[in-house]
Amino acid sequence: MRGSEAGGPAAGTRRSTRIHVVSDVHGNTEALARAGDGADALICLGDLVLFLDYADHSRGIFPDLFGKENASRIVALRTARRYEEARAFGRELWAGRDRNTEIIGAVRRQYAELFAAFPTPTYATYGNVDVPRLWPEYALPGTTVLDGERVEIGGWVFGFVGGGLKTPMNTPYEISDEEYAAKVEALGPVDVLCSHIPPEVPELTYDTVARRFERGSTALLEAIRTTRPRYALFGHVHQPLVRRMRIGHTECVNVGHFASTGTPWALTW
Repeated sequence: MRGSEAGGPAAGTRRSTRIHVVSDVHGNTEALARAGDGADALICLGDLVLFLDYADHSRGIFPDLFGKENASRIVALRTARRYEEARAFGRELWAGRDRNTEIIGAVRRQYAELFAAFPTPTYATYGNVDVPRLWPEYALPGTTVLDGERVEIGGWVFGFVGGGLKTPMNTPYEISDEEYAAKVEALGPVDVLCSHIPPEVPELTYDTVARRFERGSTALLEAIRTTRPRYALFGHVHQPLVRRMRIGHTECVNVGHFASTGTPWALTW
């Protein structure tokens, strides 16, 4: 990292602050360890865990447990929006096994490596596939976890909102629209609005490879329009129709998909 404190200039001087931002890490520990190089701080917008790689069906917790062939079948069912069939197939595979114990064990193994790769300082929030209750066990002193909270970096105020909204996928950290909106409201005005999911704008929520709209937040969109942050940063949609667009005063930027690119998005001021 560049310097020991995010944006902390030497006495009597003022230099620029550089922040690197990533989202949707999905198990890419090697790239994560380099993500803060040359920056004053790293921001991570969640989805550390790799449960199932839709591009490579041999990677992730699911194929490790059930094999690539079964992973390919579950991907095909979900992509076709045949969610009930996908759930039934999943129940068949899990029959006679302790699902919670096996998944949490695999998540713990991934978290041990991923949190150890975070540089200092890192500011992080949860993605929809993350397990928030485990984070305190793995977050090292140089990592600050924020959800519905603010932090100042280099004179700018950053607000963080973690998790996703309810979907048929039923991923680990999905919450109600009301709970999500309350977290957004708690932030108040910020310079940079950081979230895992995007604001509810069709161009930002449509995944061109999955050929479906992911859930975005109307509360985020309302906050962008009313509090007018400089930037709104998010991930979640891996192959968006539009990666960047302006809404009024605010530059909205999709900073994922880090798992495939391995390259953080840089913000300097």
